[in-house]
Amino acid sequence: MDYDPSDEKKAIDDAKAGVKGLVDSGIVEIPRIFIRPPHELAEELNMCKSTLQVPVVDLSGIHVEDGRKKIVDEIREASEKWGLFQLINHGIPSSVLEGMIDETRKFHEQDVEVKKEYYSSDPTARQVRYDCNLHVNKTKGKIANWKDTLYISELVSGHIEPEEIPQVCRKTSVEYINHVVKLEDILLGLLSEALGLKPNHLKATECDKRQLMVCHYYLACPLPELTLGTNKHTDPVFVTILFQDQNGGLQVMRDNQWADDTPIEHGLVVNIGDLLQILSNDKFVSAIHRVVAKKIGPRISVACFSTEFLPLQSCMVQSKSSYLKKTPHYIKIFK
Repeated sequence: MDYDPSDEKKAIDDAKAGVKGLVDSGIVEIPRIFIRPPHELAEELNMCKSTLQVPVVDLSGIHVEDGRKKIVDEIREASEKWGLFQLINHGIPSSVLEGMIDETRKFHEQDVEVKKEYYSSDPTARQVRYDCNLHVNKTKGKIANWKDTLYISELVSGHIEPEEIPQVCRKTSVEYINHVVKLEDILLGLLSEALGLKPNHLKATECDKRQLMVCHYYLACPLPELTLGTNKHTDPVFVTILFQDQNGGLQVMRDNQWADDTPIEHGLVVNIGDLLQILSNDKFVSAIHRVVAKKIGPRISVACFSTEFLPLQSCMVQSKSSYLKKTPHYIKIFK
């Protein structure tokens, strides 16, 4: 008889306690809904691990002419070859970064009866919700992911009342997103220059009008080799800015090998999404990445995403055909 994950999914959904509820119950095995297909596990055993280092871009010289040119060159190379890079001296205070991690932890570790109020597996149900990523697709080999996630949408030009954000993480969430929006303005200018455009070109597309923030809580897993924290994917968005704690687990695909993105204290991760690959007409690549499960945890990360647009006419040169693959709505990254 074919395995049907719906019963496991329903049981976890009905409990509204997430993966944390499973871990807190003391399980030593993981439910089948989280286990990767046999062929994928076999491929993993035969895949070499890359020793390449993810590029690091230092923004400290951005206001000096030669320094800015160096930064633009580094971003261009990283965006063309990796689709992902780490960012240091970015201007977001360490106190805000640490506060965001701390308040994400507090949300996920609060009493389950309080947290249940926000539980929903329907991405259209509400602007603020949490779930445990049980979006299984057997045809595509997609499994449930070993993490819980808090979603906060309609930020920036969208509308959300601050009171809708859980009180335990309200203050820092608003402060953090304000800093991220300012940083994204700077990044859009640098990315524009890296494409040979005027600094305000990408900003003029209004690609940063709306933000989705997701606060991931990756739990310790008793059998991490059988599952993943996040499935392999690209981000169907414009650009992603991520802050992570020091526990590691993020990997990016380079030359058909997985390279570890070793966290830098108070550093950020920037990855190119599908939409910027489209707008650049394939000059920049959308990073294939994933998060591995680990026996230690929790690992906490906070990602901010922006929205959808079409190719820039200035990038439609004769040597490049139009890259017009339709991309899904950004929320589907978690399906």
